[in-house]
Amino acid sequence: MKVEASFRVKSRMQIVVAAAVGTLALFGLIALVISTWAEGAKAAPKNNTPALETQDKKPAASAPEVVVYASDLDESALYELDFGNDAASPGGKMIGLPNTGDELDPPPENDPNVKFKVKVQSGVPYRCWIHMKVGAPKGKSQANMFWVQFMGAVDKAEKEILKPGTGSYLTAQGPAELGWAWVKCNFAESNGVESLIYFRTGGEVTVRLQAGMEGVGFDQFILSPAKFLDKSPVEAIVKK
Repeated sequence: MKVEASFRVKSRMQIVVAAAVGTLALFGLIALVISTWAEGAKAAPKNNTPALETQDKKPAASAPEVVVYASDLDESALYELDFGNDAASPGGKMIGLPNTGDELDPPPENDPNVKFKVKVQSGVPYRCWIHMKVGAPKGKSQANMFWVQFMGAVDKAEKEILKPGTGSYLTAQGPAELGWAWVKCNFAESNGVESLIYFRTGGEVTVRLQAGMEGVGFDQFILSPAKFLDKSPVEAIVKK
C-alpha cells in the first residue's frame, strides 16, 4: 500500500510539473509572438520610407522654355527689316522697320519678316509671346502688329497649320500705347479657340515673324510650354 501511495504521489507531482512547464511554454510563446509583432511594427516605418520618398519626388522636367533675343540673330535672317539700338533690349539690339504710314499685307504676302530656328518637343503645347515695341502711329499704320508662322506646327487633330507661304498665321496685336509690351500670339479669328501651338515632331523648326504694320519692332520672342503658358512675363528681359 505504501508503494502504491508513493507511486500516486509521484504521478501527481509529474502531472503538476508537466502542467507548469506547459503553461510556462505557452506564456513564452505568447511573449515571443508579442515581441515579434512589436519589432515588426517599429520596423514598418523604415520599410515604408522608400515608398514615401518615391511619391515625394518631383515629376520629370517639362520641355524647356524657348527664348530668342533679337541680338542673337544674324543680319542674313532679316528681310526688309533692320537692327536698331535700344538700351532697354538684351544686347542693346531690337529689330523693326520705319513707319511711312503705309499698310502691310498678311501672309502669304512676303512683306518684311525675319526667320530663325528654335528647338521644340512634339506633342507639347506652347504659348507664343513677343516683346513688342509699339511705335508712333502714322497714316494707315498703328505700328503694333506682327504675324507669326511655324514650320511643323499642327492642331490637336494633327492637321498642319501656320505654315510659312500659306494664309495660316497667328496675330500679335499690341496695345495702342507707345513703348514696350509683352504681346500674346492669337489666331486671327480665334472665336474662343485656344491659341496654343503643337509640333508634329521634335527638333529644330523655323519661326517666321512678319511685320503687320510699319513702325513696329521687337527684341524678344518666347515659346513657352510652362512658365508663361497661362500668363505673360512681367520682367522686361526674360533670362534664358
